[in-house]
Order: sequence, then C-alpha cells, then structure tokens
Amino acid sequence: MNLILAAIIGIAAIVLLIAVAKVHPFISLMVGSFVMAICAGVPFDESWNSFTSGVGSTVSSVGLLIAFGSIIGTLLFASGGADVIVDTIMAKTPLQLLPWAMALIAFIVGIPMFFEVGVVILIPVVLFAARRAKMPVILIGIPALAGLSTLHAFVPPHPGPLVAISALNANLGVTLALGLLVAVPTVIISGPLMGRLMAKWVPIQAPEQAAEKEAVKDESKRPSFVQAMTVILLPVVLMLAASVVDLTGQTESLWGRTLVFIGTPLTALFITAVVAMVLLGFMQGRTREFINGEVGKSFASVAGIVFIVAAGGGFKQTLVDSGIGDVIANGITESAMNPLIAGWLVAVLIRLATGSATVATVTASGIMVPLATGMSPTHLALLVLAIGAGSVFFSHLNDAGFWLVKEYFGMSVSQTLKTWSLMETVLSVVGLGCVMLLSLVL
Repeated sequence: MNLILAAIIGIAAIVLLIAVAKVHPFISLMVGSFVMAICAGVPFDESWNSFTSGVGSTVSSVGLLIAFGSIIGTLLFASGGADVIVDTIMAKTPLQLLPWAMALIAFIVGIPMFFEVGVVILIPVVLFAARRAKMPVILIGIPALAGLSTLHAFVPPHPGPLVAISALNANLGVTLALGLLVAVPTVIISGPLMGRLMAKWVPIQAPEQAAEKEAVKDESKRPSFVQAMTVILLPVVLMLAASVVDLTGQTESLWGRTLVFIGTPLTALFITAVVAMVLLGFMQGRTREFINGEVGKSFASVAGIVFIVAAGGGFKQTLVDSGIGDVIANGITESAMNPLIAGWLVAVLIRLATGSATVATVTASGIMVPLATGMSPTHLALLVLAIGAGSVFFSHLNDAGFWLVKEYFGMSVSQTLKTWSLMETVLSVVGLGCVMLLSLVL
C-alpha cells in the first residue's frame, strides 16, 4: 500500500507543478520522481539512481530515433518533399476521407515499424497535411496515432507481442492473423471515429515547423513524389526485411544477421537519414553547407522534446524499480477471473504504474504463464492480444509517448489527456472487446 501511495503522490506532484504552478515538464518530472522515490522509502542520496538510469536508456533509444527522425523530417520540408507528398495525397483523397487515409497509411507503415519511429517519421507530415487542409490537427493526427499504436500493441514483430508469444508459448502465425483481425475495427473506432469527436473538444491547429518557412516553393526544384516517398518508406522496408528474417529463423546466416542489423530502428533511421541527404539534398542541387545547416537546425527543433521524453523515461524507471507494478499485478492473479480479462487487467495496472507498454506486456505475460496452462492455441493467442490491449491503456504522465505526442502537437497536459490518453483507453477497451468476441466463436 505504501508503494501505491508513493506512486499517487509522485504523479500528483507532477500534475500540480505543470498544471497549477506552470513549471516546465522536464523540471516537474524530475521533482515528481524525487518525491516518489523518497515516499517509496529510497534513501535520499540514492533517489536519483533510477531516474538517471531511465533518462539514459530513453535517450539511447527513443532520443536517438527522434534525432534521426528530425533530420529526415527537416530535409523533407526544406526540399519541398513534404509539399509533394501532401499535395499528391490531397489531390487523390476527398477532404472528408483524409482522416481515414491517414489511418490507413499509419496502419500499413506501423506493421514493421516501432511506435516511436512511426511518430517521428509520420507526424510531421500529418501536421503539415492538417495545415494545408485547414483542419484541426486532432482530426487527422488521432487516426494516424491510432494506426501506429494499435499495431504496436497487437501485431508481431513488435517487441511486446513477440515477448508475450514466447512467454506463453503461443503460435506466432495464429497470433499474427488474429492480431490483424482485432486491429482493423480497433483502429477504425479509436482513430477516425474518435478523432472526429476529439477535434470538437480540442479544436487546435497544427503548430508550424521552422523548416516549413524555408521550404522550396518552386515546384520544378522539388523532389519527385517517388523520391519523397522513398525516404518515408525506406525504414519500413528495412524493418520489414529484418522481421521476415526473424520470423523465418534465418538469423544465424550472414545475410540474415546483416538484414537484422540494418533493420534495427536505429540503423534503419540512420541509413534513411543518409539517403534523405542524397535524394532530397545533393540530387536537388543543394550544397554540403546547406545540408549540414539543415541537420543542425533539426537538432535545435527537437532538443526540448528529447529532454522531456527522457525525463518521462526517468520517471517510468523510478516506478519500475520501486516494485509498484509487481505488487498490483500479483494481487489480481490470486483472484478467480477469466484468464483473458485477468491478463488485460494485469497489463492495465502495470501500464498505469510504469507507463511502458512493453514493460506491461513483458511483466503481465510472465505473471499469466501459470494461468495459460492447458489453453488451446487459439486462446493462447487471444491471451497475448488481451495483454497487448491492456498494455496501452490510458497513457499519462509517466509514459514517454505522452510527452512525445504532447510536444509534437503543441498541446497542454489537459488537452493531451483529452485526446491521446483517451484514444489509448478507447483502443485498449475496444481491443479487449474484440478479443472477448473472438473467444466466444473460436
């Protein structure tokens, strides 16, 4: 009980500092982590250990992805490539169907691509499309986020589902097929349909990015649609190739190891950034000085986002190391409950406590192993999906993704809770509902 109370006090401190005292989120997250650690009984001279560990791991993973994604996005805007993509999409899509088109694009791109990578690649284009269409950014942004988040929760080769499949000895093919089946209605409801409502509650316009002001206006000097889309889709192709190697068990061969290496998110985005410099820079007649200048500007534009996301990771690690998630989850498994609902609920509570979808999936799947004994292959796959649904429930202040979305969309904490956090909750509940319906017929 003391650990749960410590988590509540820590989260309350962050909310009060940001919403009431108007303190910067980075400072607020640091203070909230310190307060929670002290309340959880951590000695004051060790209270920063978990926070700094979480900051370091977040910067080395998500932070680097944001940096490379910013380079790619800046070059897309500065070269006029973003204009070409948006012009082409809008020319072939009626305005009322634009949110659905964005959801479909995110769904396809999100199959092999990690959530954070999808955000840093797609969201700048989504923001630009919202401005060009003169639509509230939430109307287009929520469908894209729903597509990315749903695939992250339900479909291998994303890390959470893969770990759960391994822990529960579920069949990968069955889980993949049922995951896609669950994902389609989940994206539709939590994305375009909910986005329409949320746009009325938070009718904000997309923030303008600095690189857009310097974008090439002369259409003859812009890259082609194929060149621009190559930059967008290259990391998708590289990650998909690595996923195919993993799924076919070819990771021991030289070519398999090579594909897995270039398909890791960091390597894939690094390669894509270099390709962007060539396709959108040198091939458009740009000088080395111009390209280096744009790369430098890209770092300045996301520095604040990186530090806020890193602080969110530090707060999450403080929660994880305190053992709060384990205390909550073990109490659930001792009760007599439908295994699918129990798996979802365990993942929900760990997600709320730690802020990490992957940590929630990994921990919940391990806890649910004893309850999975004797289940059919189909229901084992459904248990994996139920845990995946629970792992994305109500993203809030301890989730690095919360701050990533907040900063990209230029929203306040309350606006992010009304949109992104609510969308994640709807996604989680609809996903569980689909899983339960399938359990009745399979």
